[in-house]
Amino acid sequence: MKQSKYTGNEIKYITDVLNQAPSKHGSWCTALEKEFAKKFNAKYAIAMNSGTATLHSALEAIGVGYGDEVIVPALTVIMNTTTVWQCNAIPVYADIDPDTFLIDPEDIERKITPKTKAIVVVSLYGLPCDMDRINSISKKYNIPIIEDHAQCFLGKYNGKIAGVANLFSSWSFENVKHMSSGEGGILLTNSEEMATASRKTGGHGYKNLGASGGRIKFNNEHTVQDPGYKRHDKFGINYRLSEFQAAVALAQLEDLEKKVEKRVKVANLFLEEINRCSFLKPQKVPNDRFHSYYTLGVCYLGLEELGVTWQEFRDKYVEFGGDSFYAAWSVPYLEPVIANREYESRCPVYKEVAYKEGLCPVAETIQPKLMQFKTNYRNLNEATEKAKSLQKTIEYYKEKK
Repeated sequence: MKQSKYTGNEIKYITDVLNQAPSKHGSWCTALEKEFAKKFNAKYAIAMNSGTATLHSALEAIGVGYGDEVIVPALTVIMNTTTVWQCNAIPVYADIDPDTFLIDPEDIERKITPKTKAIVVVSLYGLPCDMDRINSISKKYNIPIIEDHAQCFLGKYNGKIAGVANLFSSWSFENVKHMSSGEGGILLTNSEEMATASRKTGGHGYKNLGASGGRIKFNNEHTVQDPGYKRHDKFGINYRLSEFQAAVALAQLEDLEKKVEKRVKVANLFLEEINRCSFLKPQKVPNDRFHSYYTLGVCYLGLEELGVTWQEFRDKYVEFGGDSFYAAWSVPYLEPVIANREYESRCPVYKEVAYKEGLCPVAETIQPKLMQFKTNYRNLNEATEKAKSLQKTIEYYKEKK
């Protein structure tokens, strides 16, 4: 029987929610926010229903709006683009480093214009970005940074957990992340003003919401139900996280170190085999960083060295007992929704905005070669067998070479 990823207090906490029993911090969302902020050394945490909601709320809090530009990586999920569209702003793509696959600080600086309102950086696959260089750019041009750590739980930069090095940091609790409540996300900041603004964006703009929470319903019905009572002072959306999801996420947070440790062990099992061949090039981990391995990203060079396609290598790996590893998402601006200019109808500002192939050549070259090996095995014996399947595949093609 497949081992569950919910091995802690999930059932106990869900039962408490059903019985309307509070957490030690009151609501379960409040408990999750307080404990997550403590773990990642931040002043404020805002729990939301997805990592997409957190990104959008951060952009809104910063004030990103009509015609503004937001720099995003050329290799990432499309949500880093669509959240910019939700603000009627313009995504500007920065290329990636060919070794780390992360956003290239030099290209960030090249893409800055007087319209640049924010920069989004992504800790791809669990590896933090080069934050010293990126922070210096942020200070030089006075442009805020949003760190997307959706895939990076307890990754480290210069010995410190990747958290809030800038204005905002965002995490996802989607189904296959290090910790998961099925869906969900959380936003961290050290700014009271930004925490309040982002919470109101995700909470229908209720005026009583603040940096650390706030009640929208009161025991004093005499005040709230008065016809003259005004509830909303900001435009907002319903991005709230349910108590059920918060309870599950809190239980997952309690075992987070073990979950990350297991993924790192799995990644190292595969890296032992990958490092023995020249046609699999793993994501480079600089000495100043600790990789939390949401997945193991590898650039496949077998077509050039062996004449073997990506698909052929994958099929042979599966034939030898391996799991079918994943391809990387397309470079966002080459997705049909952008290539076909679907975004143009959203806002007049997009009439003059166009993206063409060749915009970020490094990302476009590397993306089709990427193999994403699973690290979320809950049984290390199973992971060991899959690593042996990879070893067998590598040896098969070495002999053919």
